[in-house]
Amino acid sequence: MELKQFKALWGLEGTYAEQFARIGEAGYDGLEAPAPSEDRAEEFSSLLEKYRLEYIVQVFAATEADFREQVSYAARFKPLKIVAHSARDSMPEAEQDRFFAAALETEARYGIPIGHESHRQRAMFTPWTTARLLKRFPELRITADFSHWMNVCESHLEDQKENLAIAVERAIHIHGRIGYPEGPQVPHPGAPEYRTELELFLGWWKDILARQASEGAAFATFTSEFGPPGYLHTLPYTQSPVADLWEVNRWMSDHVQERFAGWKL
Repeated sequence: MELKQFKALWGLEGTYAEQFARIGEAGYDGLEAPAPSEDRAEEFSSLLEKYRLEYIVQVFAATEADFREQVSYAARFKPLKIVAHSARDSMPEAEQDRFFAAALETEARYGIPIGHESHRQRAMFTPWTTARLLKRFPELRITADFSHWMNVCESHLEDQKENLAIAVERAIHIHGRIGYPEGPQVPHPGAPEYRTELELFLGWWKDILARQASEGAAFATFTSEFGPPGYLHTLPYTQSPVADLWEVNRWMSDHVQERFAGWKL
């Protein structure tokens, strides 16, 4: 099984042309980002073709109508997958159930795999809310971003093994960001003081990849998704980032690729 590496446009500076060139030259297989606006769609598609990059689209929807509209538009770009920020944490369970039932109908209509992200503020903001939805809808799949869960639960998720196991079984895409109990993003994943967190996340990702390999998948997808200031730590007063965002994401992508090569999946 091949591990395809994607680069998020989140926090990447420059024009589309500059961003695509940098991603292509760095050897990534593709990029992940929200769909471009109508007036930039042709340019975006042209650059995907020029640099031979695959595309994972992000959508952000709190209602069934928004979800249908955004997935319909995203389908124009023939994405490999769709990552969805879906529903809201504040929705009653019955309302969430209606949202995800409609989302599965939309996914079936367009035939593009959709991973609903385990993200704060969204319906899948905790391991247990996610597990409830996955049990309720066996066809539902997720984008695994466990950094949010570690932050929300303010722990290393020691008491969430059963719910994590369900999430691992249903993950079709990995957002490779290391969180810690007090935040969704460590300053640098290679820093020795966050070794415990790094190894925990690598273990979960290995389990996801091993499950996909056991099912005969030809490839798996991974996006290192460390974000800019707001997520990236900064120094007080100057607001200077404590690390270089490109280098942090490059380190994470390279490290996972090295580990993947040594894992017997």
